[in-house]
Amino acid sequence: MFGRIMAKSPLDGFVLSIMLAVVVAAFLPATGVFAEVLDYVVIAAIALLFFLYGTRLHPREALEGLTHWRLHLTILSFTFILFPIIGVVLAPLLKHLIGDDLSMGMLYLTLVPSTVQSSIAFTSIARGNIPGAIVSASVSNLLGVFLTPLLVVWLMSTDSGVQFSGASITKLMLEILLPFIVGQLLRPWVGPWLARYAEPTKYVDRGSIVLVVYVAFSEGVREGLWSLVSAWQVVLMTIIATVLVIVMLMLSGWLPKRLGFSREDTIAIQFCGTKKSLATGLPMATVLFAGSSVGLIVLPLMIFHQVQLILCSWLATRYGRQSEPEPAPAA
Repeated sequence: MFGRIMAKSPLDGFVLSIMLAVVVAAFLPATGVFAEVLDYVVIAAIALLFFLYGTRLHPREALEGLTHWRLHLTILSFTFILFPIIGVVLAPLLKHLIGDDLSMGMLYLTLVPSTVQSSIAFTSIARGNIPGAIVSASVSNLLGVFLTPLLVVWLMSTDSGVQFSGASITKLMLEILLPFIVGQLLRPWVGPWLARYAEPTKYVDRGSIVLVVYVAFSEGVREGLWSLVSAWQVVLMTIIATVLVIVMLMLSGWLPKRLGFSREDTIAIQFCGTKKSLATGLPMATVLFAGSSVGLIVLPLMIFHQVQLILCSWLATRYGRQSEPEPAPAA
């Protein structure tokens, strides 16, 4: 009974696990020596996570797929140009509505790369350009490892209180960039083995993200996170996230048609260009905002991620039904 309910629910097991981690952190936060140990475990988990990302992304296939450059350039422009512009424009208003840390989190979510699995899955359900979605989503994550930190430094380090010292840059290099590059270098040898054990590997990287969430929110609880966030702020962030997803879906559906893209390409642009990766954004935030209120910063991304899953699931299903062939008339 419960399984059937969950199968119809827009909440998948991964999202539920993240929500559970938040609840556990709220009532049983990591403290004392346990918290100190978990800090080191999280460092190792983040490094492992980006190592796995490196082993999965094949740069040669991505470069070969870039022959459809108009499609990929359009998707990347939505992800790394239009989204950040909207984030910067909204930042002053959001500071007054939801406060400095949460508004900084809203800006941060506009800077992270697109999702991979869900972008491809929704494109497939909607019967769009699946190869184009695979390449664009992969390239987005490949570039995001480098572009997101640069955008954070450029757009968030001036008046947001986020500062980058030599130590923080070294931490970024060692925990994110170096494992990713090592994963790319070892991909010819490690990649086939990981492909054979794809299912257990999926639980390793998802488990790492859940652990990152638990540690980040444990720190937030110790700092009085829930006393800093009201129910009204959560509701307001949900409304803002919903409006942002709808606006981006409308823009990414309207503009490609004006640029002459096919229906299949337009669908790929919609589902790759409007998504933001929780899997990449959460661990990256832990490194980028060390010493800041990480729990507050990642909360908007978590809300946005759930909203985009619900709305994109509905839209993909609608597109899929529209493209189904009409039943043949009875003889």
